Amino acid sequence: MPVMNIGPVPQSHDGFYARNNPYQVNGPKGFTEFKLMEENEDLYARFDFPGVTKESLRILVEPLKKAVFVFGDAPKEFRHDSSHRKYGTVTGLVCDCCEISNIQCFVGDGVVRLILSKKKINLHVPFSFGGATMPNVPFLARIINGYNPEVAGGHPLGMFIHIKMLCCDLLFWTGPAFTGPVTLPHPSVLEGSTSAYESKHLPNGGLFLRIDMPGVPNDRFMMTVESDGGITVIGRAPPAMHDSSGREYRGKVAVVPLAYDNRRIKVIAKHGVIRLIIPPF
Repeated sequence: MPVMNIGPVPQSHDGFYARNNPYQVNGPKGFTEFKLMEENEDLYARFDFPGVTKESLRILVEPLKKAVFVFGDAPKEFRHDSSHRKYGTVTGLVCDCCEISNIQCFVGDGVVRLILSKKKINLHVPFSFGGATMPNVPFLARIINGYNPEVAGGHPLGMFIHIKMLCCDLLFWTGPAFTGPVTLPHPSVLEGSTSAYESKHLPNGGLFLRIDMPGVPNDRFMMTVESDGGITVIGRAPPAMHDSSGREYRGKVAVVPLAYDNRRIKVIAKHGVIRLIIPPF
């Protein structure tokens, strides 16, 4: 008897609690989080890159020290994964009076956290990007993130906002309201699946599931089989560093027959991603 998958279901009449992840049930919403550090004027940034490790992360600073590019590779960990994933995003300054002076980077459980420091400079030349005049900002944003709203049906994520930071601004992504009936593709995925959920029926009647739960340590994932045969996955991401709070994920993802031996289910949890391999009955 084949195992039946259950796709993501909104948690309320308002839709999904967090459109960035259909299984998130509390905590800060969105693929990113930013905070200005009042004590030293540094910028704290959190980026969800599920599947990415410290070894696969690359950080580049453009020549004028105005922008920081963050790239990460999430390999195809299991043969049933549809593909590998590559991530890329950018943040930085949009002023002439300062430059990025220091970058601290922390990677764990599929989350990249940066602390950017700045310092004053005495430049009286127009701001340029990589030696050329800086192009239109929304256009630059789409190119950097590998995303073009005109190609992808007018997706609203290709927008920037500025946070005033004394003498300068910090540049970063913002998006639409993160509660609603439809989940959003990950805007920083350059290659591979942009979805937090993937299912695949196996030739033997089994089921493979991949569910992103960025921020959840390997020992904070849980899988339970309910009395009705429903399989529920739970992940708890504790707050780290300057996160506003922790996050929790929960959802019913499959149904097995009532007499099913749940010890046969293989659970693989690593780098903020949980994978289930559920053999047939």
